Amino acid sequence: MPFDKQTRLASPTGAELNLYVRYAGGNPRAVVQINHGLAEHAARYGRFADFLADRGFHVYAQDHRGHGRTKAPDAPLGRFADIDGIAKVIADVGAVHDLIATDHPGLPVIVFGHSLGASIALNFVLRHSARVHAAAIWNGNFSQGVLGQLALGILGWERMRLGSDVPSRLLPRLTFQAWGKAVPGHRTLFDWLSRDPMEVDKYIADPLCGLDASVSMWRDVVQMALRAGRDSSFAGVRRDLCVNLVGGEKDPASDYGKAVHQLAGRMRRMGFSNLVSRVYAETRHESLNEVNRDVIMKEFVAWADSTLKPQVRVRRGLLHES
Repeated sequence: MPFDKQTRLASPTGAELNLYVRYAGGNPRAVVQINHGLAEHAARYGRFADFLADRGFHVYAQDHRGHGRTKAPDAPLGRFADIDGIAKVIADVGAVHDLIATDHPGLPVIVFGHSLGASIALNFVLRHSARVHAAAIWNGNFSQGVLGQLALGILGWERMRLGSDVPSRLLPRLTFQAWGKAVPGHRTLFDWLSRDPMEVDKYIADPLCGLDASVSMWRDVVQMALRAGRDSSFAGVRRDLCVNLVGGEKDPASDYGKAVHQLAGRMRRMGFSNLVSRVYAETRHESLNEVNRDVIMKEFVAWADSTLKPQVRVRRGLLHES
């Protein structure tokens, strides 16, 4: 296992979080706290954790409630919670941050999120920007607008007809399945994740990947994205926060990178002065499992290093926008 430790962390929400830790050798400079995406789990980030640890970063990565090996009485696989799912998943992230502060007092914390994890990370930042040194928000889509409201309408109809705690029948067709079919000459319906067939096959073979999210989890997912899509939600976020936005040009989940550009534009208009963004050419959804992952990981470390310099002022040119 690439991680040094797999442990359980009791969250104030009642969840027992399954937590992976990878320690940096020598003189560690910061901690990266990873938030994984929908229908996957934290162990899939072992290669990234190795890469970061070799370059001076501790890594903490938890399975979200309703995912992986995390256990909670109100969160079986595919569900965040009976009620207050969003608040609870954000509080779980806070519990990991509390542990990091205890384990590594004084070290800066970079919160990282991919896809759903990007939404969880950003929603955490919206509430607690003073707690983090920097935020990496990757492969998310916070520009859903009317489509998001339509999705909530569909989920409301499903909740009335089927209940909240059964898998949604329609949202997977409108998202994962539609994205899979959108890849020209696709070999599987999961080719939208990566151009690397070995990575796609590993996802398909993983029993902890591809879970059927419940109606209630889908509602929470959409509502988090819509919240982050409102400028008013950023009112309490410090404008000097270092932010890294990444997407893929061939990722249907982020509208082929357009959603990343839109978020970057919104945040710049709101006055975020230390923001960099990049949409990688030809890249699909899972940047860290793509064929160009080595370049992407190196550029992440270059950005993270730049945020640790005294009086950092990250310029737009550090990562050239495509």
